[in-house]
Amino acid sequence: MQVRTPAVAGMFYPGEPHHLEQLLERFFQGAGTTEVCDPYAVVAPHAGYVYSGGVAGMAFATFSPHFDGTFVVIGPSHGGYPTCVSAVPWETPLGVVDVDTAFVEALGIPVNESFMRDEHAIEVQLPFVRYRCPRARIAPVMMGLQDLGSAEVLAGRILDAAEETGREFRVVASSDFSHYVPERVARHQDLYVIEALANLDLAGFYERIAERRVTACGFGPIATACAASEAQGARHARLLRYTTSAEVTGDSTSVVGYASLAVV
Repeated sequence: MQVRTPAVAGMFYPGEPHHLEQLLERFFQGAGTTEVCDPYAVVAPHAGYVYSGGVAGMAFATFSPHFDGTFVVIGPSHGGYPTCVSAVPWETPLGVVDVDTAFVEALGIPVNESFMRDEHAIEVQLPFVRYRCPRARIAPVMMGLQDLGSAEVLAGRILDAAEETGREFRVVASSDFSHYVPERVARHQDLYVIEALANLDLAGFYERIAERRVTACGFGPIATACAASEAQGARHARLLRYTTSAEVTGDSTSVVGYASLAVV
């Protein structure tokens, strides 16, 4: 059976299972108790865990450990590839995460395992899935075009697939925010953009990104998650935590911004 093997284990996160499990346990302990419970979707960063793992843990801590449905994990295409899906299980140091093949097929999106082979944006979310919700399956989607129209189309495909399969699902939008700008600029710009999501104002979200030229890499997955959630009754995206790489490096002259949000 074909399995997608890890591309960035040992680089973005520990490749040794015990070390990885200890690190994830620390992230979830650090997340504490959140008032948000079982959101429709979350936004989580995909940088190395030393920089953004605690932020991602805040997002995944909102999900019940007993969730056994399907996580639609959407990441941007860093390699410039078109939108595609994966239909094979994904290996992690903690074990294999099974793909919901029926859901993936129902999405009606081309399968391309070679495009997925080196893409980290989806992969770094999967140890969190495996650790937090070990019985859940995934539908991995790599998003090429990220305009609002494409996000709305993808959201519609997700909703149609859920209806066709009868699956309970949650969406994980994989994205970092500003890249390689001074910290004061990153915080100002990122929080300005995130503010538009408070009431799921996606048109405003895109306008603010363009206005400030914010270099968030996964704005399309974020919009898709919000659109699919709003169709199910969500009304808000709550910011759980925001930080930058300066918290770890001490260098505030050129940072990357990281945020976790829950769509409720």
